[in-house]
Amino acid sequence: MAKPVTIGFMLLVLYCVQFSSTAEETFDVRQHLSTVTRYEASKHIKDNAFVSSNIPDKCSPIHLNLVARHGTRAPTKKRMKDLETLSTRLKDIMQSAKERGSSLEKLPSWLREWSSPWKGKIKGGELISLGEDEMYHLGSRVRERFQELFSDEYHPDVYLIRATQIPRASASAVAFGMGMFSGRGNLGPGRHRAFAVLSESRASDIMLRFHDCCQNYKAFRKNQEPSVHKLKEPVLDEITRSLAARYELNLTIKDTSTLWFLCKQVITEASLLNVTNQACDLFSNDEVKLLEWTDDLEMFILKGYGNSLNYRMGVPLLEDVILSMEQAITAKEEGHAPGSYEKARLRFAHAETLVPFSCLIGLFLEGSEFDQIQREEPLKFPPKPPQKRTWRGSTVAPFGGNNVLVLYSCSANNTSKFFVQVLHNEKPIPMAGCGATDFCPFEVFKEKIGAAHLKHSYDHLCNAKLQQQSKPFMSKLIEIFSWIFTGKSNDNESQKTEL
Repeated sequence: MAKPVTIGFMLLVLYCVQFSSTAEETFDVRQHLSTVTRYEASKHIKDNAFVSSNIPDKCSPIHLNLVARHGTRAPTKKRMKDLETLSTRLKDIMQSAKERGSSLEKLPSWLREWSSPWKGKIKGGELISLGEDEMYHLGSRVRERFQELFSDEYHPDVYLIRATQIPRASASAVAFGMGMFSGRGNLGPGRHRAFAVLSESRASDIMLRFHDCCQNYKAFRKNQEPSVHKLKEPVLDEITRSLAARYELNLTIKDTSTLWFLCKQVITEASLLNVTNQACDLFSNDEVKLLEWTDDLEMFILKGYGNSLNYRMGVPLLEDVILSMEQAITAKEEGHAPGSYEKARLRFAHAETLVPFSCLIGLFLEGSEFDQIQREEPLKFPPKPPQKRTWRGSTVAPFGGNNVLVLYSCSANNTSKFFVQVLHNEKPIPMAGCGATDFCPFEVFKEKIGAAHLKHSYDHLCNAKLQQQSKPFMSKLIEIFSWIFTGKSNDNESQKTEL
């Protein structure tokens, strides 16, 4: 009897080894770059399966709202300067290692001679060709998917296009419009046509750059950034020590952070730089997941559900979305002629716009979390790997990330009822405020999701002297540090933060 048990045990071990090997092989670093993830890589991330609603046959789209982040961009001037500094720093570190008698054999050969490919550039942050391609094809797919909405002749009052004054956002709007309206004009071989892109001054754009105009948010962010860095520090310190031991180099946390950014940037621009994932190979898969989590944590605290001001300052944008739907409903009920009313409102901005807007409409929430944000309570931090989490920058706001809100008119018994469907990165997504469905009656959407936010005015949120909002966050911070350094928590709840 012993022999079959032994054979069975061996087969089980072999299966586990094979399964582990397969899981390791399927790890794709391109899907773990937080908000620096390219749109195409983000679309292939397998998350929790959600069965979308079946749109009834008697329902047809009558209006579309788009809120999109710009496409893939070049590093900003500050980041390019960091990479130049890293190049010099690495030479000093390696020289110091040689003087200590280290052979540097463990160091990848490419790193020994590495210099920043962005050296000497004085401008940055522009939309690159990969980003143009992302936005062009997104425009083509949106038009193809909603042919009824985009069958009219172009007119700026029918298809309103807005972008921030930041060049990468307006360039994204142009690339998207070229995809959407290709073949509709007489310009060039692609039969393109001219279209208008409207922009508000950066100093007063409270709809798409509300974070820039909100004084209370600026004060909150300045106050919280040091605390966020402290939260990230233990993970960065642990990885820095691992890298230093692995490659026999005296690295600092700053070096690790810049190498992580190099990993993200090189992968993002891989086809342009003609390199593979060299910098990413410096880190193990588990280290990549932890570094991704630190980025996601920062986004959560400073842009997302970590504080209600982060997203409630976006009320002008939510008001505009709901107003456009109400106007479309009026046009439908009054029987306005095609071409005489707006069919789509298309907006192009930044992660600082898309993330708060996603929070405003209650995306990426679980359980009772929707009730918490209605009460303006900060949510628990995203759990640390290896635990799974819903909040990931690579899916919430990758380059080119977008929310599409489609307004449907559904005929029944000679009356029309109106529903809203939300697509996030072109996929139906549940709305916690609508019973976790993606197809929500418009009145429910307005009352359950919009009303709690729209009772606040932007001016009061951003310019009035508010009570200190960070107390819940700081209390949580104290509990977290107590847990990190003592292994004890003040209560059972604090253990769930997993920091």
